[in-house]
Amino acid sequence: MTNLNRKFFGAGIDWISISLWLSLCIIGWFNIHAAVFDAENPSIMSMNTNYGKQFIFIISAMVLATVILIIDSRFYSSIAPVFYGITLLLLILVLVVGRNVGGNQAWIAIGSFRLQPSEFAKLASCLMLAKYLNANSTKTPNMQTLVFAVLILIVPVALIMLQPDTGSALTFFALIFVFYREGYVSGNFLLLGAASIALFIFTLLFSEWAVVGGLAVLALAAVYFSKKTQKNFMAIGFGLIAAVVFVFGVDFAYNDVLQSHQRNRIEVLLGKIDDPRGEGYNVNQSLIAIGSGQLLGKGYLEGTQTKYNFVPEQSTDFIFCTVGEEWGFVGSSVLVLLYVGLLLRLIHIAERQRSTFARIYGYGVVCILFFHFFINIGMTLGIVPVIGIPLPFISYGGSSLWSFTILLFILLKLDANRKGLFNIHSV
Repeated sequence: MTNLNRKFFGAGIDWISISLWLSLCIIGWFNIHAAVFDAENPSIMSMNTNYGKQFIFIISAMVLATVILIIDSRFYSSIAPVFYGITLLLLILVLVVGRNVGGNQAWIAIGSFRLQPSEFAKLASCLMLAKYLNANSTKTPNMQTLVFAVLILIVPVALIMLQPDTGSALTFFALIFVFYREGYVSGNFLLLGAASIALFIFTLLFSEWAVVGGLAVLALAAVYFSKKTQKNFMAIGFGLIAAVVFVFGVDFAYNDVLQSHQRNRIEVLLGKIDDPRGEGYNVNQSLIAIGSGQLLGKGYLEGTQTKYNFVPEQSTDFIFCTVGEEWGFVGSSVLVLLYVGLLLRLIHIAERQRSTFARIYGYGVVCILFFHFFINIGMTLGIVPVIGIPLPFISYGGSSLWSFTILLFILLKLDANRKGLFNIHSV
């Protein structure tokens, strides 16, 4: 195995990450079987069912992973612009000939299979971002490079929003942590983003003037406790004005940018409206399913919420409900720990890279996977709005499984050849 590993794959493949990936895929397959179990097709490999199709997706993903590990590492840097361009063309094509499912024109029908270009756009954008930042890397990051890097992400986001697929579009914003790691944005910028989100929520919960009053009190406190210098006074004053403008702009953004069902989901989450049979139905049924699993769960294929289809999209966006109901708190915790273990392992892999390209790409992979993991499980628990994104390697679907697998295994290939990629800057 060692000689084969060196001959075909590189210096050394990270088998820990591969084991975690395979474990998640198998867990996903069994839970898809439980979520959409068909008594007329009980076999988990029945090709007439989604769980049978998922088996094919997993096998094909394994083939893709093997091919990725065999291909020369330098290929992934050189192909980035071409792949990025192809995904943009697919995002345009889906707007013209795409199939509308659930209000989103996000799929291209190829026979009985549906391809979702937005899933592959995340992969292509990570590669392109890594290539561009690597080619323009300097000891002191500059604003021009940051602007063009942001444009690389804005273009696919704009096309995805036209579908409209808000969930997939929001995923790209997780890549802000790549810019933070590479020194293009400071920690203060991240704190500003967090403060903006908090201010947005407070403005929805309370009246605009009440929020402005609270901001004024905070500004006075900042003046009292800070050094009495003209620079500090100007900074506090500018911050207060910007915050007030933001508060009065929330109403426009909320009512004129967000769609009605998105506003309703946010209001359900914030407790402003109680709609258990409407917009709050999915989350309400999800919480019932997860809560009913208690400590050890009801057992495999014994979930009543799942069996009687109370939870919509229970094999895709709400697959975690099946885990919670049938495997309980213990099973859910094991799944979460597997994800956390994979993410921590990938951060370690990204940090040990000797090339800028591989490190940036590695953090892009971590950002995408973490966003999907946190938001998907968060929306099933009712702590974030429902935006409809899959749980990586677990949810049913070929496009998501293949794109996440390619995303992961390119990083593992770069890592296997990290010594040889030391001079990839010139590629």
